[in-house]
Amino acid sequence: MSPDDKNVQMARRIAEAVADAGGRTYYVGGCVRDGLLGRDNKDIDIEVHGIPVQTLERILDSLGERLTMGASFGIMGLRHYELDIAMPRSETATGRGHKDFEVFVDPFLGAEKAARRRDFTMNALMQDVLTGEILDFFGGREDMRRGLLRHVDDSSFGEDPLRVLRAAQFAARFGFAVADETRMLSARMDLAALPGERVMGELEKALLKSDKPSVFFGEMRKMRQLSVWFPELEALIGIGQNPRFHPEGDVWTHTMQVLDEAAALRGEAKEPLWFMLSALCHDLGKAVTTEERNGVLHAYGHEKAGQPLTKSFLRRLTSETKLIEYVLNMTCLHMKPNVLADGGSKTKSYMRMYDEALCPEDLLLLAKADYLGCRGAQDTRGAMLEAYVPTERHLREMLTLYTERMSVPYLMGRDLVEAGLQPGPLFTQALAEAHNLRLAGRPKHEQLKAALTFIRKQEKEQKDAKPDRS
Repeated sequence: MSPDDKNVQMARRIAEAVADAGGRTYYVGGCVRDGLLGRDNKDIDIEVHGIPVQTLERILDSLGERLTMGASFGIMGLRHYELDIAMPRSETATGRGHKDFEVFVDPFLGAEKAARRRDFTMNALMQDVLTGEILDFFGGREDMRRGLLRHVDDSSFGEDPLRVLRAAQFAARFGFAVADETRMLSARMDLAALPGERVMGELEKALLKSDKPSVFFGEMRKMRQLSVWFPELEALIGIGQNPRFHPEGDVWTHTMQVLDEAAALRGEAKEPLWFMLSALCHDLGKAVTTEERNGVLHAYGHEKAGQPLTKSFLRRLTSETKLIEYVLNMTCLHMKPNVLADGGSKTKSYMRMYDEALCPEDLLLLAKADYLGCRGAQDTRGAMLEAYVPTERHLREMLTLYTERMSVPYLMGRDLVEAGLQPGPLFTQALAEAHNLRLAGRPKHEQLKAALTFIRKQEKEQKDAKPDRS
C-alpha cells in the first residue's frame, strides 16, 4: 500500500479520529497479506474496534459522504474512495448456503475473536493503521513463510462451503500447499447449495490471477470436490489418449497442461476469461468419444460431441450468453488451425475457418496452447515452442490475409437494391454467394455480378418450375 494513495491517506485520517474517540483501526484481509508478500493490492479494507457504531458514523460523516454498503454486516464506505470500512462481527450459520448466516456487529468483540472468523491464517492478519503493528493470533506469517494455506477455525470454516473453492484458488494464486487438516475438512463439506455466480467468482480468480490455474483443479480433486460443480472435468480423469500424439498421459493431464499454457498466453487474448474457459473445456468431448480401434485410441468428433457438455458446464456457472457462444465456438474450432497447417491446406480453408471463428486471434492462441499441452516428461517447453514457430508464423500470415480481405469494400443488401432488385428471400442466398467471393479476395464489382447472376438464375428456375395453366 502506497502512503500516497488517497485511500491509504483516508484510512489514516479515520484511524486518527477513531483513536481520539478511544478506539483502534486495523488494516485487515488481503491488503495485509499481500503487503507482507510484496504483492500489489488496491483493495483496502479497514476494521474499526472499540467505539460504538454511532460514533464511527459521526466520524465518517465529518470526513465525507458516508455510504452504507452492508448495513447488516456493519460495512460502510465514503463516496469517491475505494475503502471498505467495517466493524467486528460474529456469524452463526442458519443453513447450508453461502448466505445462510445470522450476523452480529459487535465493536467490542476484541481483535482475536474478530480475526477468528476469517477463513485462512494468512487472511486473519491485522495491522494497526497508525503504528504498523501486526497482530498475528494464528500463525499466519509463519504459514506464509512455509507456503502453507491453513484454515483458522474448524467450526467457522466448516460453516461456509465457499471456502473450499477459496482454498483451491488461493493455492493456485500464491503457489501454496493446502494443509492436510484443511484439505480433510474441505472434503467433508457440501458445495451443492452454493450459487453458481459465487463458484464462478472463485474460478475466475483462479483462471486470471494464477500462473498455474491447474493447481485450482488439482486441489479440488484432492479434496474430492469436483463432482458437484465440475463433473465434466472429473470425467476426463483416466481417459486415455494415443501416446504418439499425447505423451503427457490422460485427457485430464492434457487439459491441465493446456490450461497452464493458456495462462501464459492470456495477456494476448482479446477476452482473457472466455479464452481461459475455452482452454478448460476444449476436450470435454473426449469423455464420450474415446474408443480403441485396432489397438489405437481415438476420439473422433470430440470437438462437436463436447458442445452439449460445454454448454451444460457453463450454464451451471453463468447466464452470460456471449461468453457461452464464444466458448462453444472456440472449442468447436480448436483443432482446425493446427490441422490445416499440418495438412498443407489451401488458402480457402483458412479463410473459411477464420470467418467461422468469433475471435480468430484468440483461436490461434488456443491452438498454440493445445499444441504445447501435449508435452511429455521427455519434452522441453523451449524445444516445443521452437518447433511451433513455422506453424504459428503461417497461421498468422493467413490471418493477416483474412483481415485484409475483410477490410476492403464488399457487397451489401443496399447494393442489390441500387441495382434495381426488390428485397426478397433470395437476397440472403445471393449475399452468401458474394461473401464466398469476398473470402477469395475478389473485388466488390465481381461480387455484385455474381450475386445478380445467381438471383436471375434462381428466378428463372422458379419461373420454369411453375406449371403451365394455359
